[in-house]
Amino acid sequence: MKKKYLAVLLSCLALFFIGSNVSADDYLRVGMEAAYAPFNWTQDDDSNGAVKIEGTSQYANGYDVQVAKKIAKDTGKEVLVVKTKWEGLVPALTSGKIDMIIAGMSPTEERKKEIAFSDAYYISKPTLVVKADGPYAKATSIKDFADAKVTAQQGVYLYDLIDQLDGAKKEVAMGDFNQLRQAVESGIIDAYVSERPDATSAQNANPKLKMVELTTGFATSESDTNIAVGMRKDDTRMAQVNQVLAAISHDDQIKLMDKMIASQPASTDSESAKPNFFQQVLSIFQNNWQQLLRGTGMTLLISIVGTVVGTMIGLLIGVFRTAPKAVNKLLAALQKLLGWIINIYIEIFRGTPMIVQSMVIYYGTAQAFGLNIDRTLAAIFIVSINTGAYMSEIVRGGIFAVDKGQFEAATALGFTHGQTMKKIVLPQVVRNILPATGNEFVINIKDTSVLNVISVVELYFSGNTVATQTYQYFQTFTVIAIIYFVLTFTVTRILRYIEKRFDSDTYTTGANQMQVEEVPHV
Repeated sequence: MKKKYLAVLLSCLALFFIGSNVSADDYLRVGMEAAYAPFNWTQDDDSNGAVKIEGTSQYANGYDVQVAKKIAKDTGKEVLVVKTKWEGLVPALTSGKIDMIIAGMSPTEERKKEIAFSDAYYISKPTLVVKADGPYAKATSIKDFADAKVTAQQGVYLYDLIDQLDGAKKEVAMGDFNQLRQAVESGIIDAYVSERPDATSAQNANPKLKMVELTTGFATSESDTNIAVGMRKDDTRMAQVNQVLAAISHDDQIKLMDKMIASQPASTDSESAKPNFFQQVLSIFQNNWQQLLRGTGMTLLISIVGTVVGTMIGLLIGVFRTAPKAVNKLLAALQKLLGWIINIYIEIFRGTPMIVQSMVIYYGTAQAFGLNIDRTLAAIFIVSINTGAYMSEIVRGGIFAVDKGQFEAATALGFTHGQTMKKIVLPQVVRNILPATGNEFVINIKDTSVLNVISVVELYFSGNTVATQTYQYFQTFTVIAIIYFVLTFTVTRILRYIEKRFDSDTYTTGANQMQVEEVPHV
Protein backbone atom coordinates (compact mmCIF):
# COMPACT_ATOMS: atom_id res chain seq x y z
CA MET A 1 0.00 0.00 0.00
CA LYS A 2 2.80 2.42 0.88
CA LYS A 3 4.42 1.77 -2.51
CA LYS A 4 1.10 2.43 -4.27
CA TYR A 5 0.60 5.71 -2.41
CA LEU A 6 4.16 6.75 -3.23
CA ALA A 7 3.66 5.91 -6.91
CA VAL A 8 0.43 7.93 -7.04
CA LEU A 9 2.14 10.90 -5.34
CA LEU A 10 5.10 10.81 -7.74
CA SER A 11 2.76 10.51 -10.72
CA CYS A 12 0.76 13.54 -9.58
CA LEU A 13 3.93 15.58 -9.12
CA ALA A 14 5.18 14.53 -12.57
CA LEU A 15 1.86 15.46 -14.20
CA PHE A 16 1.87 18.77 -12.36
CA PHE A 17 5.42 19.47 -13.47
CA ILE A 18 4.59 18.67 -17.10
CA GLY A 19 1.27 20.49 -17.07
CA SER A 20 2.65 23.65 -15.48
CA ASN A 21 5.26 24.21 -18.17
CA VAL A 22 4.81 25.28 -21.78
CA SER A 23 7.22 24.90 -24.63
CA ALA A 24 9.73 27.73 -24.74
CA ASP A 25 9.74 27.40 -28.54
CA ASP A 26 6.08 28.48 -28.83
CA TYR A 27 6.07 31.38 -26.40
CA LEU A 28 7.94 34.58 -25.78
CA ARG A 29 8.19 34.64 -21.99
CA VAL A 30 7.97 38.25 -20.87
CA GLY A 31 8.63 39.27 -17.27
CA MET A 32 6.64 42.08 -15.65
CA GLU A 33 4.91 42.88 -12.36
CA ALA A 34 1.46 43.10 -13.96
CA ALA A 35 0.73 45.66 -11.23
CA TYR A 36 2.00 48.94 -12.67
CA ALA A 37 -0.89 50.41 -14.63
CA PRO A 38 -1.04 51.64 -17.31
CA PHE A 39 2.28 50.02 -18.28
CA ASN A 40 1.04 46.62 -17.09
CA TRP A 41 -1.77 45.26 -14.95
CA THR A 42 -3.73 42.08 -14.16
CA GLN A 43 -7.31 41.40 -15.25
CA ASP A 44 -9.72 38.44 -15.24
CA ASP A 45 -10.36 38.08 -18.99
CA ASP A 46 -8.67 38.56 -22.35
CA SER A 47 -10.54 41.75 -23.27
CA ASN A 48 -8.74 44.64 -25.01
CA GLY A 49 -5.96 42.38 -26.24
CA ALA A 50 -4.83 40.95 -22.88
CA VAL A 51 -2.54 37.90 -22.80
CA LYS A 52 -2.29 34.90 -20.50
CA ILE A 53 -0.30 35.00 -17.25
CA GLU A 54 1.70 31.82 -16.71
CA GLY A 55 0.45 29.51 -13.97
CA THR A 56 -2.85 31.36 -13.42
CA SER A 57 -6.26 31.76 -15.02
CA GLN A 58 -5.72 35.50 -15.31
CA TYR A 59 -4.49 37.86 -18.00
CA ALA A 60 -2.10 40.80 -18.27
CA ASN A 61 -2.64 43.96 -20.26
CA GLY A 62 -1.18 47.42 -20.61
CA TYR A 63 1.28 49.39 -22.71
CA ASP A 64 4.10 46.90 -22.05
CA VAL A 65 1.90 43.97 -23.06
CA GLN A 66 0.95 45.59 -26.36
CA VAL A 67 4.60 46.32 -27.15
CA ALA A 68 5.46 42.71 -26.26
CA LYS A 69 2.79 41.47 -28.68
CA LYS A 70 4.35 43.47 -31.52
CA ILE A 71 7.76 41.94 -30.78
CA ALA A 72 6.34 38.42 -30.41
CA LYS A 73 4.44 38.70 -33.71
CA ASP A 74 7.64 39.59 -35.53
CA THR A 75 9.39 36.56 -34.02
CA GLY A 76 6.51 34.20 -34.81
CA LYS A 77 5.62 33.51 -31.17
CA GLU A 78 2.86 34.21 -28.67
CA VAL A 79 3.35 36.32 -25.54
CA LEU A 80 3.23 34.52 -22.20
CA VAL A 81 3.53 36.88 -19.24
CA VAL A 82 5.55 35.63 -16.28
CA LYS A 83 4.30 37.73 -13.37
CA THR A 84 7.37 38.57 -11.31
CA LYS A 85 8.15 40.94 -8.45
CA TRP A 86 10.24 43.94 -9.51
CA GLU A 87 13.33 42.84 -7.58
CA GLY A 88 13.13 39.40 -9.22
CA LEU A 89 12.99 40.57 -12.85
CA VAL A 90 16.74 40.80 -13.54
CA PRO A 91 17.55 37.48 -11.78
CA ALA A 92 14.69 35.84 -13.71
CA LEU A 93 16.16 37.09 -16.99
CA THR A 94 19.79 36.20 -16.32
CA SER A 95 18.79 32.75 -15.06
CA GLY A 96 16.74 32.01 -18.18
CA LYS A 97 13.34 31.94 -16.48
CA ILE A 98 12.12 34.65 -18.87
CA ASP A 99 13.18 35.79 -22.35
CA MET A 100 12.71 39.54 -21.96
CA ILE A 101 11.83 42.22 -19.42
CA ILE A 102 9.15 44.57 -20.73
CA ALA A 103 8.06 46.27 -17.54
CA GLY A 104 8.61 50.01 -17.76
CA MET A 105 12.29 49.50 -16.93
CA SER A 106 14.90 52.23 -17.50
CA PRO A 107 18.33 51.29 -18.90
CA THR A 108 20.40 52.65 -16.02
CA GLU A 109 24.17 52.18 -15.93
CA GLU A 110 23.87 49.76 -13.01
CA ARG A 111 21.43 47.52 -14.89
CA LYS A 112 23.54 47.65 -18.06
CA LYS A 113 26.28 45.84 -16.14
CA GLU A 114 23.98 42.82 -15.82
CA ILE A 115 21.73 42.87 -18.90
CA ALA A 116 21.43 44.51 -22.33
CA PHE A 117 18.76 47.02 -23.34
CA SER A 118 17.00 47.80 -26.59
CA ASP A 119 16.24 51.24 -27.95
CA ALA A 120 13.58 53.19 -26.03
CA TYR A 121 9.94 52.28 -26.60
CA TYR A 122 8.63 55.09 -24.37
CA ILE A 123 10.05 58.28 -22.84
CA SER A 124 8.81 58.87 -19.34
CA LYS A 125 8.35 62.06 -17.33
CA PRO A 126 8.72 62.01 -13.51
CA THR A 127 5.88 63.45 -11.44
CA LEU A 128 4.61 63.15 -7.88
CA VAL A 129 1.43 61.69 -6.38
CA VAL A 130 -0.06 63.38 -3.31
CA LYS A 131 -3.36 63.46 -1.41
CA ALA A 132 -5.93 65.51 -3.32
CA ASP A 133 -6.89 67.44 -0.18
CA GLY A 134 -3.38 67.55 1.29
CA PRO A 135 -0.99 70.46 1.80
CA TYR A 136 1.05 69.58 -1.31
CA ALA A 137 -1.82 69.30 -3.80
CA LYS A 138 -1.06 72.75 -5.26
CA ALA A 139 2.72 72.35 -5.43
CA THR A 140 4.35 73.60 -8.62
CA SER A 141 8.08 73.34 -7.88
CA ILE A 142 10.53 70.96 -6.27
CA LYS A 143 11.02 73.68 -3.63
CA ASP A 144 7.40 73.28 -2.45
CA PHE A 145 8.10 69.93 -0.77
CA ALA A 146 10.08 71.15 2.22
CA ASP A 147 9.43 68.88 5.25
CA ALA A 148 7.34 66.49 3.11
CA LYS A 149 7.78 62.75 3.67
CA VAL A 150 8.56 61.40 0.20
CA THR A 151 9.55 58.00 -1.13
CA ALA A 152 9.47 55.92 -4.34
CA GLN A 153 9.68 52.34 -5.53
CA GLN A 154 12.70 50.35 -4.48
CA GLY A 155 15.35 49.81 -7.15
CA VAL A 156 14.27 52.53 -9.61
CA TYR A 157 15.81 55.88 -10.54
CA LEU A 158 12.76 57.71 -9.14
CA TYR A 159 14.00 57.12 -5.59
CA ASP A 160 17.23 59.04 -6.30
CA LEU A 161 15.24 62.03 -7.57
CA ILE A 162 13.96 62.69 -4.03
CA ASP A 163 17.37 64.21 -3.25
CA GLN A 164 16.42 67.11 -5.56
CA LEU A 165 13.42 68.06 -3.38
CA ASP A 166 14.77 70.81 -1.10
CA GLY A 167 14.15 69.95 2.55
CA ALA A 168 12.10 66.82 1.86
CA LYS A 169 12.39 63.86 4.22
CA LYS A 170 13.49 60.84 2.20
CA GLU A 171 11.59 57.81 3.51
CA VAL A 172 12.50 54.14 3.02
CA ALA A 173 11.72 52.87 -0.49
CA MET A 174 8.73 50.56 -0.94
CA GLY A 175 8.24 47.38 -2.92
CA ASP A 176 5.68 48.41 -5.52
CA PHE A 177 3.31 51.18 -6.54
CA ASN A 178 0.36 49.56 -4.79
CA GLN A 179 2.12 50.04 -1.45
CA LEU A 180 2.97 53.61 -2.41
CA ARG A 181 -0.63 54.47 -3.18
CA GLN A 182 -1.76 52.96 0.12
CA ALA A 183 0.91 54.91 1.99
CA VAL A 184 -0.18 58.25 0.51
CA GLU A 185 -3.88 57.62 1.06
CA SER A 186 -3.31 56.59 4.68
CA GLY A 187 -1.02 59.54 5.40
CA ILE A 188 2.10 57.48 6.12
CA ILE A 189 3.89 59.54 3.47
CA ASP A 190 3.00 62.87 1.89
CA ALA A 191 4.03 62.03 -1.66
CA TYR A 192 5.79 59.51 -3.85
CA VAL A 193 7.78 60.11 -7.00
CA SER A 194 6.25 58.40 -10.01
CA GLU A 195 5.97 58.61 -13.78
CA ARG A 196 3.21 60.42 -15.62
CA PRO A 197 1.30 57.29 -16.83
CA ASP A 198 1.19 55.77 -13.32
CA ALA A 199 0.31 59.10 -11.69
CA THR A 200 -2.50 59.66 -14.19
CA SER A 201 -3.82 56.17 -13.46
CA ALA A 202 -3.61 56.76 -9.71
CA GLN A 203 -5.73 59.90 -9.74
CA ASN A 204 -8.20 58.43 -12.25
CA ALA A 205 -8.67 55.32 -10.12
CA ASN A 206 -8.77 57.05 -6.74
CA PRO A 207 -10.19 60.58 -6.32
CA LYS A 208 -8.29 60.89 -3.03
CA LEU A 209 -5.00 60.98 -4.96
CA LYS A 210 -3.68 63.69 -7.26
CA MET A 211 -0.87 63.91 -9.78
CA VAL A 212 1.40 66.94 -9.36
CA GLU A 213 3.22 68.08 -12.49
CA LEU A 214 5.97 70.53 -11.61
CA THR A 215 6.74 73.60 -13.70
CA THR A 216 10.19 73.54 -12.13
CA GLY A 217 10.77 69.81 -12.27
CA PHE A 218 13.47 67.19 -11.83
CA ALA A 219 16.76 67.10 -13.66
CA THR A 220 16.98 63.69 -15.36
CA SER A 221 19.08 61.86 -17.95
CA GLU A 222 18.00 59.85 -20.98
CA SER A 223 19.08 56.62 -19.29
CA ASP A 224 16.59 57.39 -16.55
CA THR A 225 13.55 58.53 -18.55
CA ASN A 226 13.91 56.13 -21.48
CA ILE A 227 11.93 52.91 -21.14
CA ALA A 228 13.52 49.94 -22.90
CA VAL A 229 13.31 46.17 -23.30
CA GLY A 230 15.71 44.22 -21.09
CA MET A 231 17.44 41.22 -22.70
CA ARG A 232 20.30 38.87 -21.93
CA LYS A 233 23.64 40.07 -23.25
CA ASP A 234 24.03 36.99 -25.45
CA ASP A 235 20.54 37.32 -26.99
CA THR A 236 20.90 37.56 -30.77
CA ARG A 237 17.43 39.08 -31.28
CA MET A 238 18.41 42.62 -30.22
CA ALA A 239 18.51 44.01 -33.78
CA GLN A 240 15.16 42.42 -34.55
CA VAL A 241 13.60 43.95 -31.41
CA ASN A 242 15.02 47.39 -32.22
CA GLN A 243 13.58 47.15 -35.73
CA VAL A 244 10.10 46.49 -34.29
CA LEU A 245 10.40 49.36 -31.81
CA ALA A 246 11.60 51.76 -34.51
CA ALA A 247 8.31 51.23 -36.34
CA ILE A 248 6.40 52.67 -33.35
CA SER A 249 6.46 56.45 -33.87
CA HIS A 250 6.25 59.00 -31.07
CA ASP A 251 2.62 59.73 -31.99
CA ASP A 252 1.86 55.99 -31.94
CA GLN A 253 3.36 55.76 -28.46
CA ILE A 254 1.14 58.58 -27.17
CA LYS A 255 -1.99 57.09 -28.78
CA LEU A 256 -1.25 53.62 -27.41
CA MET A 257 -0.56 54.96 -23.92
CA ASP A 258 -3.79 57.01 -23.93
CA LYS A 259 -5.69 53.93 -25.07
CA MET A 260 -4.21 51.84 -22.26
CA ILE A 261 -4.99 54.51 -19.65
CA ALA A 262 -8.62 54.45 -20.82
CA SER A 263 -8.73 50.62 -20.86
CA GLN A 264 -7.25 49.88 -17.45
CA PRO A 265 -9.52 48.52 -14.70
CA ALA A 266 -10.58 51.09 -12.12
CA SER A 267 -12.82 51.34 -9.10
CA THR A 268 -16.44 52.00 -10.11
CA ASP A 269 -17.76 53.05 -6.72
CA SER A 270 -18.96 56.64 -6.64
CA GLU A 271 -18.32 58.73 -3.56
CA SER A 272 -22.05 59.39 -3.05
CA ALA A 273 -23.06 55.72 -3.09
CA LYS A 274 -19.89 54.25 -1.67
CA PRO A 275 -20.51 51.20 0.58
CA ASN A 276 -19.03 51.07 4.05
CA PHE A 277 -15.82 49.23 4.88
CA PHE A 278 -17.43 45.89 5.83
CA GLN A 279 -19.61 45.90 2.72
CA GLN A 280 -16.49 46.46 0.62
CA VAL A 281 -14.72 43.57 2.35
CA LEU A 282 -17.69 41.29 1.70
CA SER A 283 -17.92 42.43 -1.92
CA ILE A 284 -14.23 41.71 -2.51
CA PHE A 285 -14.64 38.19 -1.13
CA GLN A 286 -17.80 37.50 -3.14
CA ASN A 287 -16.28 38.74 -6.39
CA ASN A 288 -12.86 37.12 -5.99
CA TRP A 289 -13.40 34.02 -3.84
CA GLN A 290 -12.35 31.62 -6.62
CA GLN A 291 -9.04 33.37 -7.13
CA LEU A 292 -8.44 33.55 -3.37
CA LEU A 293 -9.43 29.89 -3.01
CA ARG A 294 -6.81 28.85 -5.56
CA GLY A 295 -4.20 30.86 -3.69
CA THR A 296 -5.29 29.29 -0.39
CA GLY A 297 -5.00 25.82 -1.92
CA MET A 298 -1.46 26.52 -3.07
CA THR A 299 -0.53 27.87 0.37
CA LEU A 300 -1.89 24.71 2.03
CA LEU A 301 -0.18 22.42 -0.48
CA ILE A 302 3.22 24.01 0.05
CA SER A 303 2.93 24.28 3.83
CA ILE A 304 1.57 20.73 4.37
CA VAL A 305 4.08 18.98 2.12
CA GLY A 306 6.90 21.21 3.37
CA THR A 307 6.08 20.47 7.02
CA VAL A 308 5.74 16.71 6.50
CA VAL A 309 8.95 16.40 4.48
CA GLY A 310 10.78 18.78 6.83
CA THR A 311 9.72 16.72 9.85
CA MET A 312 11.00 13.54 8.18
CA ILE A 313 14.32 15.28 7.48
CA GLY A 314 14.47 16.38 11.11
CA LEU A 315 13.80 12.85 12.38
CA LEU A 316 16.51 11.36 10.17
CA ILE A 317 19.07 13.96 11.20
CA GLY A 318 18.06 13.62 14.86
CA VAL A 319 18.59 9.84 14.80
CA PHE A 320 21.94 10.22 13.01
CA ARG A 321 23.28 12.90 15.37
CA THR A 322 22.51 10.81 18.46
CA ALA A 323 24.03 7.62 17.04
CA PRO A 324 27.11 6.22 18.84
CA LYS A 325 30.48 6.67 17.18
CA ALA A 326 31.31 3.89 14.70
CA VAL A 327 34.03 1.44 15.70
CA ASN A 328 35.48 1.19 12.19
CA LYS A 329 37.87 4.11 11.56
CA LEU A 330 36.68 4.70 7.98
CA LEU A 331 33.03 4.68 9.01
CA ALA A 332 33.86 6.95 11.94
CA ALA A 333 35.55 9.43 9.57
CA LEU A 334 32.56 9.35 7.20
CA GLN A 335 30.22 9.80 10.16
CA LYS A 336 32.20 12.85 11.29
CA LEU A 337 32.26 14.32 7.77
CA LEU A 338 28.51 13.87 7.36
CA GLY A 339 28.03 15.45 10.77
CA TRP A 340 29.93 18.55 9.62
CA ILE A 341 27.82 18.76 6.45
CA ILE A 342 24.63 18.51 8.49
CA ASN A 343 25.84 21.22 10.87
CA ILE A 344 26.61 23.54 7.92
CA TYR A 345 23.17 22.84 6.43
CA ILE A 346 21.41 23.61 9.73
CA GLU A 347 23.36 26.80 10.38
CA ILE A 348 22.85 28.15 6.85
CA PHE A 349 19.10 27.52 6.67
CA ARG A 350 18.44 28.66 10.22
CA GLY A 351 20.61 31.73 9.78
CA THR A 352 19.25 33.12 6.48
CA PRO A 353 15.75 34.40 5.58
CA MET A 354 13.52 32.18 3.46
CA ILE A 355 13.05 34.96 0.90
CA VAL A 356 16.82 34.98 0.27
CA GLN A 357 16.90 31.19 0.06
CA SER A 358 14.08 31.35 -2.51
CA MET A 359 16.00 33.76 -4.73
CA VAL A 360 19.22 31.74 -4.51
CA ILE A 361 17.64 28.33 -5.08
CA TYR A 362 15.16 29.29 -7.82
CA TYR A 363 17.16 31.86 -9.78
CA GLY A 364 20.70 31.04 -8.63
CA THR A 365 20.62 27.35 -9.58
CA ALA A 366 19.30 28.21 -13.03
CA GLN A 367 21.98 30.83 -13.59
CA ALA A 368 24.87 28.79 -12.16
CA PHE A 369 23.94 25.23 -13.23
CA GLY A 370 21.21 25.66 -15.86
CA LEU A 371 18.60 23.90 -13.70
CA ASN A 372 15.11 25.02 -14.73
CA ILE A 373 13.05 24.03 -11.67
CA ASP A 374 9.28 24.39 -11.71
CA ARG A 375 8.46 27.22 -9.31
CA THR A 376 5.90 25.21 -7.31
CA LEU A 377 8.29 22.31 -6.84
CA ALA A 378 10.99 24.82 -5.97
CA ALA A 379 8.67 26.36 -3.36
CA ILE A 380 7.96 22.95 -1.79
CA PHE A 381 11.68 22.15 -1.77
CA ILE A 382 12.55 25.50 -0.15
CA VAL A 383 9.95 25.15 2.61
CA SER A 384 10.90 21.51 3.20
CA ILE A 385 14.63 22.03 3.69
CA ASN A 386 14.03 25.18 5.71
CA THR A 387 11.65 23.29 7.98
CA GLY A 388 14.06 20.35 8.16
CA ALA A 389 16.80 22.58 9.58
CA TYR A 390 14.55 23.74 12.42
CA MET A 391 12.94 20.34 13.02
CA SER A 392 16.33 18.63 13.33
CA GLU A 393 17.04 20.71 16.44
CA ILE A 394 13.53 20.15 17.78
CA VAL A 395 13.90 16.39 17.30
CA ARG A 396 17.33 16.42 18.94
CA GLY A 397 15.82 18.12 21.96
CA GLY A 398 12.98 15.58 21.99
CA ILE A 399 15.44 12.68 21.98
CA PHE A 400 17.47 14.16 24.84
CA ALA A 401 14.21 14.56 26.81
CA VAL A 402 13.83 10.78 26.93
CA ASP A 403 15.26 9.39 30.16
CA LYS A 404 18.77 7.93 29.80
CA GLY A 405 17.66 4.89 31.75
CA GLN A 406 15.58 3.79 28.79
CA PHE A 407 18.65 3.83 26.52
CA GLU A 408 20.60 1.83 29.09
CA ALA A 409 17.78 -0.68 29.46
CA ALA A 410 17.54 -1.12 25.70
CA THR A 411 21.30 -1.68 25.47
CA ALA A 412 21.13 -4.24 28.26
CA LEU A 413 18.43 -6.09 26.33
CA GLY A 414 20.68 -6.21 23.24
CA PHE A 415 18.88 -3.56 21.16
CA THR A 416 20.87 -1.82 18.44
CA HIS A 417 20.76 1.99 18.19
CA GLY A 418 18.30 1.72 15.29
CA GLN A 419 16.03 -0.65 17.20
CA THR A 420 16.16 1.55 20.29
CA MET A 421 15.15 4.57 18.29
CA LYS A 422 12.40 2.80 16.33
CA LYS A 423 10.81 0.81 19.15
CA ILE A 424 11.38 2.95 22.25
CA VAL A 425 12.58 6.51 21.65
CA LEU A 426 10.91 7.84 18.48
CA PRO A 427 7.33 7.01 19.53
CA GLN A 428 7.90 9.20 22.60
CA VAL A 429 9.76 11.87 20.58
CA VAL A 430 6.92 12.18 18.05
CA ARG A 431 4.48 12.88 20.86
CA ASN A 432 6.86 15.28 22.61
CA ILE A 433 7.54 17.36 19.50
CA LEU A 434 3.91 17.59 18.34
CA PRO A 435 3.40 21.11 19.77
CA ALA A 436 6.61 22.37 18.17
CA THR A 437 5.71 20.66 14.88
CA GLY A 438 2.32 22.34 14.93
CA ASN A 439 3.97 25.68 15.57
CA GLU A 440 6.29 25.08 12.59
CA PHE A 441 3.27 24.24 10.43
CA VAL A 442 1.58 27.51 11.39
CA ILE A 443 4.80 29.43 10.62
CA ASN A 444 5.02 27.74 7.21
CA ILE A 445 1.45 28.78 6.34
CA LYS A 446 2.39 32.40 6.97
CA ASP A 447 5.89 32.24 5.50
CA THR A 448 4.66 30.99 2.13
CA SER A 449 3.85 34.67 1.50
CA VAL A 450 7.55 35.37 0.84
CA LEU A 451 7.47 32.92 -2.07
CA ASN A 452 5.75 35.56 -4.19
CA VAL A 453 9.30 36.77 -4.91
CA ILE A 454 9.63 33.75 -7.25
CA SER A 455 6.06 34.27 -8.55
CA VAL A 456 4.40 31.38 -6.73
CA VAL A 457 0.65 32.04 -6.89
CA GLU A 458 -0.10 31.50 -3.20
CA LEU A 459 -2.59 33.36 -0.99
CA TYR A 460 -0.65 36.61 -0.58
CA PHE A 461 0.18 36.73 -4.30
CA SER A 462 -3.51 36.21 -5.17
CA GLY A 463 -4.58 38.85 -2.65
CA ASN A 464 -2.09 41.38 -3.97
CA THR A 465 -3.42 40.77 -7.48
CA VAL A 466 -6.98 41.46 -6.31
CA ALA A 467 -5.80 44.65 -4.62
CA THR A 468 -4.23 45.91 -7.85
CA GLN A 469 -7.48 45.22 -9.71
CA THR A 470 -9.88 46.82 -7.21
CA TYR A 471 -7.64 49.57 -5.77
CA GLN A 472 -9.13 48.65 -2.38
CA TYR A 473 -5.96 47.71 -0.57
CA PHE A 474 -7.00 47.80 3.09
CA GLN A 475 -10.24 45.93 2.37
CA THR A 476 -8.48 43.26 0.31
CA PHE A 477 -5.77 42.60 2.86
CA THR A 478 -8.39 42.44 5.59
CA VAL A 479 -9.88 39.50 3.68
CA ILE A 480 -6.41 37.94 3.34
CA ALA A 481 -5.74 38.39 7.06
CA ILE A 482 -9.03 36.67 7.92
CA ILE A 483 -8.21 33.73 5.64
CA TYR A 484 -4.74 33.33 7.18
CA PHE A 485 -6.28 33.43 10.67
CA VAL A 486 -8.89 30.80 9.78
CA LEU A 487 -6.16 28.54 8.38
CA THR A 488 -3.85 28.84 11.37
CA PHE A 489 -6.65 28.62 13.93
CA THR A 490 -8.06 25.48 12.28
CA VAL A 491 -4.63 23.84 12.06
CA THR A 492 -3.98 24.62 15.74
CA ARG A 493 -7.29 23.05 16.82
CA ILE A 494 -6.66 19.92 14.72
CA LEU A 495 -3.19 19.45 16.17
CA ARG A 496 -4.51 19.89 19.72
CA TYR A 497 -7.01 17.12 19.01
CA ILE A 498 -4.23 14.86 17.69
CA GLU A 499 -2.19 15.56 20.82
CA LYS A 500 -5.09 14.43 23.01
CA ARG A 501 -5.48 11.27 20.94
CA PHE A 502 -1.81 10.48 21.55
CA ASP A 503 -2.24 10.93 25.27
CA SER A 504 -3.24 8.06 27.56
CA ASP A 505 -3.75 7.50 31.28
CA THR A 506 -0.32 5.90 31.63
CA TYR A 507 1.53 8.61 29.67
CA THR A 508 3.50 11.24 31.56
CA THR A 509 5.57 14.13 30.22
CA GLY A 510 9.11 15.00 31.22
CA ALA A 511 11.29 11.94 31.66
CA ASN A 512 8.32 9.62 30.93
CA GLN A 513 9.04 7.70 34.10
CA MET A 514 6.50 5.26 35.50
CA GLN A 515 4.89 6.35 38.75
CA VAL A 516 4.85 3.64 41.47
CA GLU A 517 2.19 3.92 44.13
CA GLU A 518 3.53 3.64 47.67
CA VAL A 519 2.10 0.79 49.72
CA PRO A 520 1.56 1.84 53.34
CA HIS A 521 3.14 -0.26 56.10
CA VAL A 522 0.74 -2.41 58.04
